[in-house]
Amino acid sequence: MNLIVIVLDSFRQDHVGLYNLGTGPFEEIPACRTPHIDRFGAQAVVFDNAYPEALPTIPIRCQLMTGQRTLPYRPWQPLNPQDVTVAEILRQEGYVCGLISDTYHYRAPGMNYHRGFHAYHWIRGQEYDPWVSAPTRRPVAGYVNTHFTPEWRTRISQFLANTDYFTEENDWFPVKVVDEAVRWLRQNRSHKKIFLWIDSFDPHEPWDPPVRFDTYTDPAYTGPRLIMPMGGKADNWSTKAEQRHIQGLYAGEAAFVDHSLGPLFACLEEEGYTEDSIILLLADHGHPLGDHGKFLKGADRMYNELLKVPFMIRLPGGQKGGRRTQALVQYHDVLPTLLDLLGLDNNVSSMHGKSFAPVLEGKTGTHHEAVITGYYQGVDRCIRDGVWSYLQRPEGETDELYNLVADPRERNNVIDAHHEEAQRLSARFGGYFRRVKSKVVKGVQGEYELASGSVE
Repeated sequence: MNLIVIVLDSFRQDHVGLYNLGTGPFEEIPACRTPHIDRFGAQAVVFDNAYPEALPTIPIRCQLMTGQRTLPYRPWQPLNPQDVTVAEILRQEGYVCGLISDTYHYRAPGMNYHRGFHAYHWIRGQEYDPWVSAPTRRPVAGYVNTHFTPEWRTRISQFLANTDYFTEENDWFPVKVVDEAVRWLRQNRSHKKIFLWIDSFDPHEPWDPPVRFDTYTDPAYTGPRLIMPMGGKADNWSTKAEQRHIQGLYAGEAAFVDHSLGPLFACLEEEGYTEDSIILLLADHGHPLGDHGKFLKGADRMYNELLKVPFMIRLPGGQKGGRRTQALVQYHDVLPTLLDLLGLDNNVSSMHGKSFAPVLEGKTGTHHEAVITGYYQGVDRCIRDGVWSYLQRPEGETDELYNLVADPRERNNVIDAHHEEAQRLSARFGGYFRRVKSKVVKGVQGEYELASGSVE
């Protein structure tokens, strides 16, 4: 049995048609069209509640590739010599392993995430990748407003320089990633067992989709093309029209990524991989687009727009497909699950994650009772189950509680009305998972003590 993993960076769950059912997250912007992912998901088991164990990019890849937690003890860092990765495990089991990516953090010196792969292909030029040293031919002023700092102007300049030559859709990064993946899949079909990890950096910012997919922005907009928003409170550096424009650019980028995946899915069918392969498609995380007043990822933005992702697994021949599950799973569970499905579960006893193969097989509808996530170097933590999401904030700030069923946009903090739910969730995970210890849940109207020792 073969294994194919497709990772998309920063793809929000509510920008996939299969999840949002045609209703976009922003009233002014049409729902994002993702027909290829939707079709794939119709033949897969689709998870509504798959969460990164810790953020951002590199810690998530570590969880996925090793089956280990990172939140309690591991920041953004290279693979350790002691880490054992999926490629190293499968290589020993006779798999031919390939990695294709434009996620330039993999390629950075010393990161070692390509370790164990027989072949790895890097597509250069994403985001701040120091690829082109010549200055951009385009005026940076067209991509910033007067609030953008020199640091952000420099970052945007690098991306513009990297993409100055882009003229046709085939020049764009997701197309290149898919082209390389298709070539590898066809050339390696004769191997008895293959493992391919495809990692697309898009729809990560900067958001600069080809003209044909720039259809989610207001045609009457005349401001700068803000392909890369700044952090901090959006109202401090942008107008509402500019914010809507950025949201539209993101939607266009997401739609373009879906379009680019079309040839990959066609190849998988033509070459018969859909009959003898486990295929996982997921995003590492979502992306805040001003939903709670800020753009970009951050430790203080532990809401659905960052945490909810598309996550779907297609079993060989589409077995058990066409189902949705509410089971709570996390990314350190992924490798134990895949190895279990491949009949290699004797490799997983030392992993933190737990196989959710019974969920895929329809034997159960549950996995974890609650999950915790956050940034290793941040103080904020999000603990949630299938109904409630509790956000523990730094000292001096009010904690938050949301009913994810009644309030999926997380607009109404009900921590005072339901402080017992916040207390219950807070007590699920001890101080080991936190940068600071807390014996109280902090509401607007006061503090609520936890059971003695519950977070020690």
